[in-house]
Amino acid sequence: VRLYPQPEAVSAAVCNFPTLDAAVQSVIEIIQMGVPIARVEFMDAASVRAVNLHSKLTLRETPLLVFEFHGSPAGVQEQAETVQAITAEHGGMDFEWAERPEDRSRLWTARHNAYFAGLQLRPGCRASTTDVCVPISRLADCVRDTVEELDRASFPYTIVGHVGDGNFHVLMLLDADSAQEWQESEAINHNLVRRAIAADGTCTGEHGVGLHKMQFMAEEHGEDALDLMRSLKHAFDPNNILNPGKIVSW
Repeated sequence: VRLYPQPEAVSAAVCNFPTLDAAVQSVIEIIQMGVPIARVEFMDAASVRAVNLHSKLTLRETPLLVFEFHGSPAGVQEQAETVQAITAEHGGMDFEWAERPEDRSRLWTARHNAYFAGLQLRPGCRASTTDVCVPISRLADCVRDTVEELDRASFPYTIVGHVGDGNFHVLMLLDADSAQEWQESEAINHNLVRRAIAADGTCTGEHGVGLHKMQFMAEEHGEDALDLMRSLKHAFDPNNILNPGKIVSW
């Protein structure tokens, strides 16, 4: 077992923005400058509102970024100062710090419960969730175009993301009895995936291909790559008993 030393200093901070685009543009610049942030997460205004209600927080209900900095005390301070300068150029507000372990834990737990919090925005709804991942330089365009489409939808939604990785998640809150809303959400999902692939991204960053995104595999990887994947599946699972029917057809 290899043991890694804990960082001397750990700090988390929340930064609010006037627009979603300003928040994402800040992340792009921070990553491209090589600032060694431990993690950075994005939440849109709707997901912040949901988290406040669900986790009894008092976050300002605008698009925001949650940062975590690790390192020596001097290193953490330097990282934070650089990030604050970049975010200020994009309209970011002053950092709200969560330095005590219990405060950081409460903040990250609330972020990780954003899915369950989002469901409460439309009681009784069914959720359709999807995610994509794109190169960081293409993230703002992909998020912006996705939000423009979602704003025209007949149902509410939230967006959160591990934007430091170019990955974001969409939660579409649907009337369980509405076939029209389901069809509308599927069209949005298809457009999102094709938008990501066109940006040299992937159809899913974390959720996996499973059944729902098999139809995009050829578009993303090409038929030759799918044939290779299928050959490996036949070689290692000749009886097709390991998660059958997923990712590639038999």
